[in-house]
Amino acid sequence: MMMDLPMPARTETARGPRRPPDALNARDGRPPDPRATPPQARGPAVQRRGRCYGALDLGTNNCRLLIARPSADGFTVVDAYSRVVRLGEGLLESGRLSDVAMDRTVAALAACADKLGRRDVRLTRNVATEACRRASNGRAFVERVYRETGIALDIISPAEEARLAVLGCHVLIDAAGPPALVFDIGGGSTELMLVEPVARDGTPGIVDWISMPWGVVSLAETEPQWPSPEGRLAAYERMLAEVRPWADRFADRLAARGIADVQLLGTSGTITTLASVQLGLPGYDRRRVDGCQVANAELAALCRSIGLRSVAERARIACVGPDRAELIVAGCAILEAILTRWPGGQVRVADRGIREGILRTLMGRDGTWMAAA
Repeated sequence: MMMDLPMPARTETARGPRRPPDALNARDGRPPDPRATPPQARGPAVQRRGRCYGALDLGTNNCRLLIARPSADGFTVVDAYSRVVRLGEGLLESGRLSDVAMDRTVAALAACADKLGRRDVRLTRNVATEACRRASNGRAFVERVYRETGIALDIISPAEEARLAVLGCHVLIDAAGPPALVFDIGGGSTELMLVEPVARDGTPGIVDWISMPWGVVSLAETEPQWPSPEGRLAAYERMLAEVRPWADRFADRLAARGIADVQLLGTSGTITTLASVQLGLPGYDRRRVDGCQVANAELAALCRSIGLRSVAERARIACVGPDRAELIVAGCAILEAILTRWPGGQVRVADRGIREGILRTLMGRDGTWMAAA
């Protein structure tokens, strides 16, 4: 029988939310079929390959969950959840997570706990990133989450966040190309990682990395939604001015290593949304977006075009909509700063990242990872 997690979680892997012992072997709420082969009669590797694993990523803006089981292609997703919670709303000014934001987030995490329980997930890792790292009450929030939902959150470092993001999307790097500049635009921070094009022993090598203290939420809160075109242009330029020095600093570090050419790979809601717009999709389609390539110059121009539109105009853009209409401007500014610092060529887009990196790690340590996802 699996034991409950200690509180608070400090290990890299954490089991799912608590449930009654007699439900541990249930499937879809029913007792096990007595005609089925008993678990003790099957080998441990076979048993583990049939189990579900969970990966939960609580960011500054979003709460995302993936539940998957091992397959010949790495893993097969059996359930997923995504909710905009804006946990870091107001954090830049107050230094604390607000009660309203925490309530929203706990409600989303309770929904995740329900999914993990219904799917009988025994092994999961649940990570929290910049908002919980930065907030003075971040640890207290983690304790509340465990009390109310049974989910043990692990507040990870920027370095661990970068590692998981790269582990989740590195299969999209062109092994025949130059080193990859992988960027992950989050809600409270943005990570830039220089990655070797060829993974060693299946593990991508991060040569250098930097964490910028600006994400779509933290940067958006530096500027109001200006009603006039002139005000929006000035605000957009100010946001660019906040991000550019960080991009310049990392570019200087690459130059010191003698690296002039990189291949760009972006992961996050910002670039997947903008790639959808650039592709002219009527609605978001992961199959079309994940792994696609878009021209750097065209994507940079799109960033500026969207950044200078009003909230109402942005909300009418397919794949942006009302939910992203406010925060997308900050994402555009961050992305444009990256694209113009490393211009030319194509940008590859990844609809995968931290959660996929977690799943690969869990399955690898459990001996069930069979291929790159």
